[in-house]
Amino acid sequence: MRRGFTLIELLVVMAIIATLLTLAMPRYFKSIDRSKESALRADLRGMREAIDKYYGDTGKYPDTLDDLVTKKYLRSIPPDPMTGSDQTWVVVPPEDPSEGGVYDIRSGEKGNDAEGKSYSDW
Repeated sequence: MRRGFTLIELLVVMAIIATLLTLAMPRYFKSIDRSKESALRADLRGMREAIDKYYGDTGKYPDTLDDLVTKKYLRSIPPDPMTGSDQTWVVVPPEDPSEGGVYDIRSGEKGNDAEGKSYSDW
């Protein structure tokens, strides 16, 4: 007598696993999005704080983000967690161009967060 599983038993097990995956995967992807949003908030807070300290020390805003690294206000420009690149940050210049080039920083991601607010408005 041979021992093993029948095709029906294997199909039932695979159906149960597929059902469990359909329940678990959306939560997994939502948790990844939430962690990226949390990292974006922290990166924006840190870079904005560095911009403010630069302004407080020099009386003008940095000309580029690289100035923050060169003058040791940041160790490096962090990558935008939403895009995965440090080249996609959107720089907001001050109203008066003579005050420098970087007044604020925003994410280059085009999408919206979980609450429907655009990442570029953070």
